[in-house]
Amino acid sequence: MIDRQTLAIAAAENVRQALAEDVGSGDISAALISDNTIATAQVITRQDGIFCGSTWVEETVKQVDELIVLNWHVEDGDKISAEQKLFTLKGPARSLLTAERTLLNFVQLLSGTATKTAAFLALIKDQDTILLDTRKTIPGLRVAQKYAVTCGGGSNHRQGLFDAFLLKENHIAAAGSIAAAVEEARRLQPDLPIEVEVENLDELGQAISAGADIAMIDNFSIRDTVTAVTRARGLIKLEASGGINEKSITEIAATGVDYISSGELTKNVDPLDLSMRFTD
Repeated sequence: MIDRQTLAIAAAENVRQALAEDVGSGDISAALISDNTIATAQVITRQDGIFCGSTWVEETVKQVDELIVLNWHVEDGDKISAEQKLFTLKGPARSLLTAERTLLNFVQLLSGTATKTAAFLALIKDQDTILLDTRKTIPGLRVAQKYAVTCGGGSNHRQGLFDAFLLKENHIAAAGSIAAAVEEARRLQPDLPIEVEVENLDELGQAISAGADIAMIDNFSIRDTVTAVTRARGLIKLEASGGINEKSITEIAATGVDYISSGELTKNVDPLDLSMRFTD
């Protein structure tokens, strides 16, 4: 789970960049409104889903105008229904208008990510397989999207290139062999987990012999996945990956793999349809 401090730091930087590109030298449309006009607005969802993004909303309000009062009607991870009120905002009308698109963009994307994760999990609810995300995230929004995955009930793979080894085809080729790559990884960072991507059952055997912690079985057929599960039991954890989608995930999970990772959770996301409307 991503800790609150990491979320706060990421949200502050995300919002700073988003406002810089949106507001630029100033919101000329909002400037048409008197600076002493106070308004109340509510944000609702047009679709069912899973809510996520409260930290980014709070940070947007903070950076735009601390006079805005924010009242929550939901929490991250809540199931939400079409036409449901999510939160209300009260403050200078100019500031509400300036904040609108930035806060909606974050909530739409993150709620869409959480919603997709929950949909994938529903397809494997009868299995013990853990659903993982990947590094296929929108640049600059990795912490945000990985947090959204957890709000949808999923789990995080490594955060980046620094917190776990994932030795893929090119790493192995450059090192000379699976055994050589695992040995060097263990020497460099003995406390970090080592995962090896394997493309066939022979390479799985090499990963087991080398003492890797996890084998990523990449684009294995169902038949080979079943065989891999049998061979790996008690020796190495298995992560199924490659082409995982809503059509294939149920059958793959039924083979008994420990993990399934899918880039679909963060790269093919439909943002939730939200709307902000002034109420007075």
